[in-house]
Amino acid sequence: MRPLSEMPHRSVARRRAVDRFVKGFSWVAASLGIALMFWIIAVCVQRGIQAWNWDFFTQTPAPPGQTGGGVANAIVGTLIMTGIATALGVPVGFFAGVFLAEFGKNSRFAQGMRSAINVMMGIPSIVVGLFAYTLLVPTLGTFSGWAGAFALAVIMLPVMARTTEDILSLVPNEMRESALAVGASRWRATLGVVVKAARAGLLTGAILAVVRVSGETAPLLFTALNSQYWTLDLNQPYANLTVTIYNFAKSPYPDWIAQAWGASLLIIVLVLGANILVRLIAQRGRP
Repeated sequence: MRPLSEMPHRSVARRRAVDRFVKGFSWVAASLGIALMFWIIAVCVQRGIQAWNWDFFTQTPAPPGQTGGGVANAIVGTLIMTGIATALGVPVGFFAGVFLAEFGKNSRFAQGMRSAINVMMGIPSIVVGLFAYTLLVPTLGTFSGWAGAFALAVIMLPVMARTTEDILSLVPNEMRESALAVGASRWRATLGVVVKAARAGLLTGAILAVVRVSGETAPLLFTALNSQYWTLDLNQPYANLTVTIYNFAKSPYPDWIAQAWGASLLIIVLVLGANILVRLIAQRGRP
């Protein structure tokens, strides 16, 4: 082995040049991404705000070729399906994450679950839509809100499971040991101490799971389809914002296209609001 003094050293100037290049490239890439994001938001605000009025939020779509109307049924349908999907996917994902972080850990079954969750997170949403279509639409005999909610829940489940496992893994082991030392059972220590300590991060994960499905269109095309009418019956095609945007945007009617921009702006506002809420919760949960 050669002495340290004989080893080749890169010059200080070269290292500084490489450092400047990496920093400069990072700044350019970040600036480009931020600029594109603001450009998209600006275009949506410019074109979408014109469609926002009282009728837009309170009425159903007008017949083809007629002006007026709104997307109230799609807003309500999206909220209902997302709420049902949250009730289905978030608890299952939460308990799956608890099992992986606290009980299964390095067991073969847990390793298999982690692999399955990682695969599910990488599956395109259109494949989830096809799966939900094959499973539910022929069984129910029609497109339905139930099928749409199920597809969204399948997308949310791995996100919640992965987030829960990661958050619970950050809780110090001393808290678990302290709870067990005073005689608490394992499940009481987990739910009463560990989960309570990580509640801010878990709530953040749940909101992120909801945000993950807020702009999905492909799964709903195969499951809920769409409707231009008011309905609370989940056993038939169900109105939703994303498919409404898709249908309106490709139509030849200027008024529908304008409402598609308005609905797009509404989704952006909801997603940005959810992200701001996530940051506020995360900051509040810090010691």
